[in-house]
Amino acid sequence: MLEDLTVKDFALIDSDYLEFSKGFTVFSGETGAGKSILIGALSFLLGGKAEVSQIRSGKSEASVSGTFLLNAESVRENFSEDDEPLNASEWLFIHGIQLENNRVLLRRFIRDSGKTGSWINDTPVTKSDLAEFSSFLVDIHGQHEHQSLMKISEHRKFLDARAGIVDEVQKFTGLYSTLVSKRNALAQYSLSDSERLRKLDMMSFAIKEIEELKLKKNEDEELESEESRLLSFEKLFSDVKNVNEALENSENSILSQLKKTLRDSSRICDNDKSVFSLNERLESAFYELSDISSEFQNYERNLVFDPQRLAEIQERLSVINNLKKKYASSVNSSLNEVFEYYEEAKKFVEENSNGNDQKSVLENEVRVLEKQVLALADSISKKRKETASVLNSEVDSILKNLGMNGTHFEVSIKEKESSDAIQKCGPYGKDDIEFLISANPGNPLLPLAKIASGGELSRVMLALKTIFARNDGVETLIFDEIDTGIGGEVAVAVGKHLQNLAKNRQIFCITHLASIAVYADNQIKIEKSVTGEITSSNVFVVEGEDRVTEIARMLSGDSDTQQSLEHARTLLAKYSGGM
Repeated sequence: MLEDLTVKDFALIDSDYLEFSKGFTVFSGETGAGKSILIGALSFLLGGKAEVSQIRSGKSEASVSGTFLLNAESVRENFSEDDEPLNASEWLFIHGIQLENNRVLLRRFIRDSGKTGSWINDTPVTKSDLAEFSSFLVDIHGQHEHQSLMKISEHRKFLDARAGIVDEVQKFTGLYSTLVSKRNALAQYSLSDSERLRKLDMMSFAIKEIEELKLKKNEDEELESEESRLLSFEKLFSDVKNVNEALENSENSILSQLKKTLRDSSRICDNDKSVFSLNERLESAFYELSDISSEFQNYERNLVFDPQRLAEIQERLSVINNLKKKYASSVNSSLNEVFEYYEEAKKFVEENSNGNDQKSVLENEVRVLEKQVLALADSISKKRKETASVLNSEVDSILKNLGMNGTHFEVSIKEKESSDAIQKCGPYGKDDIEFLISANPGNPLLPLAKIASGGELSRVMLALKTIFARNDGVETLIFDEIDTGIGGEVAVAVGKHLQNLAKNRQIFCITHLASIAVYADNQIKIEKSVTGEITSSNVFVVEGEDRVTEIARMLSGDSDTQQSLEHARTLLAKYSGGM
């Protein structure tokens, strides 16, 4: 759950801090006030796009931070770094990040230079890491990223969760992985005895040759770098001498000039304290350059040409390159390819040293595993098809209530194509699964990603999230543009659905419709203001009579008439959990 959000110099927002609670929260405001900016700031925090244009005009940096409270999630026993994390806690465990009171602080900035930075608690992370982790925390639906239901790979996960077969599929994945490994091992025995023995000799020789050289990881890159330095010694020595002359070893050196300048600056500071910070910066620059100069002086003193070392390096590189010619794709390949070949050779030797007795053992193991894999794949597929039939009806029913009468949703389950019965299976079974939809009667079923309208897409997401809420671990759902092209009874139905969904989730929604907003537990208003030539979006919570006034504005565009105010007060009293 998102507990608080701090936005600084992002787009039109100067500085805002908001605290959030559970339940249903709406964002409202006049058209153009900047409602989507707040969602954009949150999307940025969660690993979304980062562009210099997002920085507030006249500022050098935009930053967003947010605190999330995590549910009590367990980390599986025997969980390793090679396993795919199933929740936020497992992701943090893999990356060595500690929770603090079940909370994490996400921070991200972008500077006008284009540089960005991201943190989870005090640990710096990449953008992709941030996006991967935050996908366990928030789904944003609308014209933004984080649309998990738009990813075909996620459709299978949702269907399996709905069918209650997640553990069964995990068991299948383990069996399938074992079968693939055993079949790969068995394939080695398809060689004739003479071919196998010839390959065994070749691999054994390769192992011995590689081991005798006692190679180190990235040794080739380190040697090439050292060789380049020694071959360029004269130019290197000349350049570093010029640098030292410019910095300190001359009458008009940078440091001597800067020292004089610093004395002048100090005298200015004695008479005018307003330049104190400038003097401090100048002083810092002097000490920084002094330190750089000292480092360059040490570098020059230690710069020695060693022809014997150069010969040793070139001889070693020649040996390494010969190995690459034999055991890598080319002499320019990474040394890692040689190590990979070495590991493959060791594995082959280990599996083929005991003659064909091992082949019979593997054949029996493969036959048993094939039967188990196919039987479990059939069982899983049957349960998926049964659940899909129910899910189709459930989604169609909800979409009808949400103003999409005639829309038909369908889970497509197709058997993987292959002439080999075993190869029809993949790591998760024998099914290719995708959510399809037909927006109008008579229209063909199309992939969910083909829906063009943001409003239609958001309502499909809302229908699915309503159904999947109990199985989906994502705590916070954000709906943008959910009210596009709707009104009247449909808007009321959307509001009611969001309110029901918020019983077990934290829901945020941007809306301009009062018939949706009145169902919310909390309401936040975004208001644009202009001071001189500076435009700002101000964000604040509306409660009590302020909320009545805002709902009245949303109802009629006029918050001053008594009729509008009474209508707003009646609706809030009837539907809202926040009044």
